[in-house]
Amino acid sequence: MPVISAPHEFDVSDLFVDLHPIFARHLYLKVEGFNFAGSIKLKAAREIVAQAEAAGVLGPGSTLVESSSGNMGVALSMLAANRGYRFVCVTDSRCNEATRHTMQAFGADVHVITEAHPTEGYLGARIRYVQEMCAADEKVVWLNQYEAPGNWMAHYRTTAPAIATRFPRLDVLVIGAGTTGTLMGCARYFREHRPDVRVVAVDAVGSVTFGGTPGPRHIPGLGTSIRPGLLDESFVDSVVHVDEADTVRICRRLAAHGYHFGGSTGTAVGGALAWLQENCTDRRTTAVTIAPDLGERYLDTLYDDNWVRGTFGDTALAGDEERNEGQAAR
Repeated sequence: MPVISAPHEFDVSDLFVDLHPIFARHLYLKVEGFNFAGSIKLKAAREIVAQAEAAGVLGPGSTLVESSSGNMGVALSMLAANRGYRFVCVTDSRCNEATRHTMQAFGADVHVITEAHPTEGYLGARIRYVQEMCAADEKVVWLNQYEAPGNWMAHYRTTAPAIATRFPRLDVLVIGAGTTGTLMGCARYFREHRPDVRVVAVDAVGSVTFGGTPGPRHIPGLGTSIRPGLLDESFVDSVVHVDEADTVRICRRLAAHGYHFGGSTGTAVGGALAWLQENCTDRRTTAVTIAPDLGERYLDTLYDDNWVRGTFGDTALAGDEERNEGQAAR
């Protein structure tokens, strides 16, 4: 095991789970939750902060501020604590209680937006609050994960090469889309180095990222109410939208086999299964998707029967062992 002097130096980057025993597909899951921030967002946060420091944007006395549904906020909270910055995370009422408490444990201030913008949703309201903070104090620095190039560069340099090295005969890469940093970094890398690999984006039903109809979303992580500035659809071969009730079913099915992952993982796996079912009659096709975090921050939501029943109805609690894989997306 390594000896580290800063929490962001540790990150398990070479762990994959073979999902064939569960879903009868050659689908592999890259697990990104084993670091001190608990998610893949550590990579982007680390790169964005490093670039801001190198450019002189961040320095002594700076206050970091970011809009986040959760995981980026935790990663920045950890980095800010380690590097001596004050950090304010602007989130909304969908952010899990465990995530808010984790940020506060690192010393962050957490501001919760309770009213969505009439046309741009909670994300629009969060961004407006961040902009007001920046306008009121010149020492406040918005890293802007939705447009910062470090967001995708982190995955171009780390996530994508790790996948390419482990799977030299990869056919399909399936990436969940939130800020689209992971998607764009991996897609750019494979376009340059392995152009034969199909890149499939997975989005949540109700998200407008790929031009979908806006609608309510209850599980933080994937999907947006404003199209991300990082997104370049020319790097994406296909898009799959997954209903959040199916996200719950996939997560619980994984948990029934001993794998406890967060909501974005259920959405990504559901999208991968749906795409494979529709496009690949050859069940030997090899696909990889990503598990951005683990499941402990979702115990009071998608793993809580009462929350699931109240949010999606009893059907979301039904077992899906007999469901066709293609029904994971609509």
